[in-house]
Amino acid sequence: MDRQLAARVAGEFGLTFVTAVPVDLGADPAARMWRATTADGRGYAVKLTGGGTAAGLMVTARLAARGVPGIVAPLTTRDGRLAAVHDGRRLTVTPWVSDRPAPAGGMRPVHWRAYGALLAAAHAVPVTEALAELPREDHKHAAVATAVRETDHRLRAVDDRADRWTRQTATHWRDAAADLARLLGAVDRLGAELRARPAETVVCHGDPHLGNLLLGPDGQVWLIDWDDAVLAPRERDLMFVVGGGPAFAPEGRVDEAAFRAGYGPVRPDPVRLAYHLGVRALDDMWSWSADAAGPDRPEADRVRALRIVAGLLSPLGLVSLARRALADVGRWPD
Repeated sequence: MDRQLAARVAGEFGLTFVTAVPVDLGADPAARMWRATTADGRGYAVKLTGGGTAAGLMVTARLAARGVPGIVAPLTTRDGRLAAVHDGRRLTVTPWVSDRPAPAGGMRPVHWRAYGALLAAAHAVPVTEALAELPREDHKHAAVATAVRETDHRLRAVDDRADRWTRQTATHWRDAAADLARLLGAVDRLGAELRARPAETVVCHGDPHLGNLLLGPDGQVWLIDWDDAVLAPRERDLMFVVGGGPAFAPEGRVDEAAFRAGYGPVRPDPVRLAYHLGVRALDDMWSWSADAAGPDRPEADRVRALRIVAGLLSPLGLVSLARRALADVGRWPD
């Protein structure tokens, strides 16, 4: 953390740090984070981001005020704001609550139940006037569709002059191109269908995969990174367990029964689950492929991205799960 940012945190939040260590946020190129500590040993997550919306901060503040366990409320600035602005991006500070990310393992049934209860509490929060400012699910996925088509055009044009990582990425993409085209066509048609039959919308996290879940003692969990909070049908969140959980869980293990015990009685719409699963599969495919084929990225990042692309296309990968989910509801073209 540079001196200018440290000074902004001190001026806005009244905190002076003695250490500040960068934290790898993985797939979020719009954000930077530090684990910072004050002289009394208290830890904080300091985040600087230009992604998502500030409305997610209102969600966590509202949920925390309602006593929902597993929500880390943002600190307020000296004048009561949930975020400051630094270098044109949102600057937030939250207490550091855990060093145990769920994907590292250790998810026991008690954690799955707490995870389900946390999402249920978020989905039950009343949509106040402030929360009504959240983005709304429109079932159009226009940005994803454009990115997929542009990535397809780029990777189909790759030849022997490209570097090895780009060539390997292009090979994976070309091998899957027919299925990706069918997948995009299926979610396009399904999006139009779902726009014609609106459903109840709730406050959704928008991206509650296990990478955004931290574990604590006695089965405690914390759901972090609410930058993509959205008003949407609950399936937008539930597909991470009910519709596509194995792709997001450590070693593919999902305890759906424990999750449902925490969430409570619910009958998700399988068509909506299939839609959100398909959009997520396409979003992950183009973004990780772009990282793997990006010559300006560090080699280690490209190797990791290429491994993820291969995983997405594996029999238990997200693309395969989306294809099966769409077939199960009769929306996969022959």
